[in-house]
Amino acid sequence: MTRGPGAKVLILSGPNLDRLGKREPGIYGVLTLPQIHQRLNDLAQELSVVVECRQSNHEGQLIDWIGAAEDDGFSGVLINPGAYTHTSWALHDSIKGAGVPVLELHLSNPAAREEFRHKSCVAPACVGTIAGFGARSYEHALRAMLTLLSDRQGP
Repeated sequence: MTRGPGAKVLILSGPNLDRLGKREPGIYGVLTLPQIHQRLNDLAQELSVVVECRQSNHEGQLIDWIGAAEDDGFSGVLINPGAYTHTSWALHDSIKGAGVPVLELHLSNPAAREEFRHKSCVAPACVGTIAGFGARSYEHALRAMLTLLSDRQGP
């Protein structure tokens, strides 16, 4: 498993994120998910790493991808679980068993929104959370993951 240049990072987006650019642009921004993925691919090329971006509205699919991440050669996983953030203990359990570090990310800042969004089921299983930077949350999360992987590799 590569941790520096050449690292392979799986980037997952959960329910309704396929609607970015159309769904509540005042909260989530005007960029579409394919545009965010393109920006991530450009950044990955600049950083000499590989990213694979996926989206699903189905909890089980996200769980399957997390469970297979290590076996598929990924060094880490970034996940924007969408509304599953607040409801999915199954995602929590899959993250705990992933075998690779998982970082939670959000476009908006859930703590500054409705009360029901303040509690994350997945955060306790993750190495950290990046939130509130709009589409740039994905890019910040990728850089944070690469820093974490580099720090774990040592000198």
